[in-house]
Amino acid sequence: MITQEQFDKEIEIIVANAIREDVGDGDHSSLACIPDTATGKAKLLVKDEGVIAGVEFAKIVFSYIDKNLKVETLIEDGSKVKYGDIVFFVEGASQSILKAERLVLNAMQRMSAIATKTKQFVDLLEGTGTKILDTRKTTPGIRALEKWAVKIGGGENHRFALYDMIMLKDNHIDFSGGITKALDKTKAYLKNTNRDLKIIVEARNLDEIKEILESKGVYRILIDNFNYEDTRKAVALIGDTCLTESSGGINEKTIRKYAECGVDYISSGALTHSVYNMDLSLKAV
Repeated sequence: MITQEQFDKEIEIIVANAIREDVGDGDHSSLACIPDTATGKAKLLVKDEGVIAGVEFAKIVFSYIDKNLKVETLIEDGSKVKYGDIVFFVEGASQSILKAERLVLNAMQRMSAIATKTKQFVDLLEGTGTKILDTRKTTPGIRALEKWAVKIGGGENHRFALYDMIMLKDNHIDFSGGITKALDKTKAYLKNTNRDLKIIVEARNLDEIKEILESKGVYRILIDNFNYEDTRKAVALIGDTCLTESSGGINEKTIRKYAECGVDYISSGALTHSVYNMDLSLKAV
């Protein structure tokens, strides 16, 4: 997995690029009618319900825009919110608040939607011992925000990107000439390049699981698009040899049944690619 330093750098890049995209050579709407000496105060108003996420990110944005902006937090990341709640107040230069407004809202609305959906999945898994994972099915350019939101909602992060874990999926296996060849080549590559990366291998059927188990050093087996019965058989076959992960179209109606098959993890792209933004507003006080 990526380090905290790498993650923080990703956040810095997101903020800088978003401000570049949105502000350009200036917020001319504000510059045209608001004196640069004017100060004001605004509140982050919830017009929905769910799990709030992005409060800490908003603080980063406000600080990036203007280090003199002051944020008073009333509700922390990960808290349940309802219509009418005020999450925080921000106070300082009016131009600075307006410059940060859209990035803060865009990010928090999406992050809160992801955190809310993740919490729903976490609640459905309660008592099973199975944990929910995100995937790389994220919005290009803001993956760090979306994976942060998953954590806020109580889920866990899968690999961050292609560089922090080996994941041999069906195409890798087919292009390599089979599971054994793919694994042999992967182990040789890691040794030759002096890399210490965990290996996950996707299995499409029970025979492939048996073949994976013949190789040592696999961190987790991805039991992909199996039915419940075959998932239970796969878990029994794997035992404590390595960790297990179910994936493939698993939703709110099926997630608990897959968890009850005994898998360690369930991964779902829906956490990040199928959500509706939470309705939030930043209003002058």
